[in-house]
Amino acid sequence: MKKTLKVAAVLSLAAMTLVSCGGNKKSSASSGAAVGYSFGAEETFHSDEPVTYSISFSDASWYPMVDTWKSEGIFKQIEDKTNVHLEITAYDSGDYNQKVNLAINSGSATYIIPKIYSEDQYVAGGGVVAVSDYTQYMPNFSAFVEKYAMQPDLDTIKQSDGKFYRLPGLHQAALQDYTIMVRDDIFSAAGYDIRELEKDWTWESLHDVLVNVKKYMVSEGLCKESDYIWSDLWCGESGKGQGGNLLKLMGGSYNVLSGWAIEGSNGGIKYDWDKKEFYSSSISEDFKKFITVANSFVKDGILDPETFTQSDDVAHNKFYNGKTVIMSTNRSQMSNDKASLEKILGAGNFSVYTTAYPSGTNKNLAETSRLECGVMIAQKALDELGEDGFIKMMRFVDWMFYSKEAYSLCKWGPEGVTWHYETIDGKQIKKLLPGFKCGGLGISGADTDTDIRLKWGYAGGNYFYGHSTAESTDNFTPEVQDLYARYGKYKTVAKVDPKAKPTEDQREQLTLWAVPLIDNINAYTLKFITGQKDINADWDEYVSSCKNLNVDKIVQMTNDIYSKQ
Repeated sequence: MKKTLKVAAVLSLAAMTLVSCGGNKKSSASSGAAVGYSFGAEETFHSDEPVTYSISFSDASWYPMVDTWKSEGIFKQIEDKTNVHLEITAYDSGDYNQKVNLAINSGSATYIIPKIYSEDQYVAGGGVVAVSDYTQYMPNFSAFVEKYAMQPDLDTIKQSDGKFYRLPGLHQAALQDYTIMVRDDIFSAAGYDIRELEKDWTWESLHDVLVNVKKYMVSEGLCKESDYIWSDLWCGESGKGQGGNLLKLMGGSYNVLSGWAIEGSNGGIKYDWDKKEFYSSSISEDFKKFITVANSFVKDGILDPETFTQSDDVAHNKFYNGKTVIMSTNRSQMSNDKASLEKILGAGNFSVYTTAYPSGTNKNLAETSRLECGVMIAQKALDELGEDGFIKMMRFVDWMFYSKEAYSLCKWGPEGVTWHYETIDGKQIKKLLPGFKCGGLGISGADTDTDIRLKWGYAGGNYFYGHSTAESTDNFTPEVQDLYARYGKYKTVAKVDPKAKPTEDQREQLTLWAVPLIDNINAYTLKFITGQKDINADWDEYVSSCKNLNVDKIVQMTNDIYSKQ
């Protein structure tokens, strides 16, 4: 519900006070941008005059944007509520980062650039705004930071100038999304109780279990000795040739940055809390242990080496058709996986279980940060809108990405149209109305039900992330809630590494070193895992190749930068 005009006036005065007292001072005229529309925390943003802001969109092939998103769905709803028309530039999700990079470098970027995981490469060129200069005009963002003591988290994304250039998704607590699903019926038939195993299992013990599960399957005629029973997704095409999700999970279990996690790491650079210094996890003994265990799955005929090159559809089809018995999943995919199995194998012909994934040398979850991907703002927006118009846009951005109202709208759609509250055990629970389902929320339904993500763009990955635990879990099924309870019992959360903050010249040098180094690390990683390189025989060659590509210089410079902060 909107606050009264009196409260809005007080908030306006407070914003002006913040301007006059803040470290990055703005003229009082800048505060005048507040006149004529709401901007208080949890107050609906609305522009008195129609306004258009350009925005980038990462278009996923498995739920591509269609016209009804603009004519009836998420973008129409935002415009009706705020009087803001979003002019959308869509890029295929597979090369979204590359297209955004080209647009920024060419000066053709959209004003608002969401779905950004690392802003480091954009800072030096001056193409994006230091958004920390404008958070004083963002009451929803500021209130969340204060309520959940997020300032130390924000410090990890500050640059050498003490500012940050990405508005991250803010989580009350770190949430692990990705894990693995297994065919519980086949594991049980092979003599394994997955619920007991997951309590303290390791990747090594999973290997031994899968070897015996395969023996059982061969004996029952369910597969041949030459078949693989694990062919994973999010590792090949969508894993960017780096092993994606699987190697991020496994690597994190061995204190290694790999797969998706190596992006933006300058070559697997981590912090040793005991020695109080940075080092490269990519040439560590932990790394050698990690690739040795990963290789054992391929070498012993368990993990399909095509995992690292194939499309996600191929991996899905193998699991849904019963050719494989283990596959990565996440909380929004779980119900879709079960629905697809039921459609192909038939109800009652299978059972699956989503596990707390194994540990390595630690029991840490792969996710440690309370920050998520976020939003950059192009310098072009400030140049073309002017200071007052830019501040007005930032208040819209604050509403769209950090207000509870917009979060609910982007995630669930309009209340009473696609969802409503139901009282269950004395609690108000959000439920989709009859006739609707949503892959993005992990809520399945009948074939005739309308998927609110496919038809109208709700629950997409571009515009809702972060928020309180209650909000970010409001779509969790009992199965997902149970998974998180087991995470709490069996896994731990690692400390977030501090960050060295290079100057622009230092960053440029680090990037020049890191790009070929990371390419080299990724290439060797996959060759080691798939058996194209021998881990013991070729290890020294690999370490030398990294040293020749300046890994020691990166470590030294990172430590020097950090020691002088």
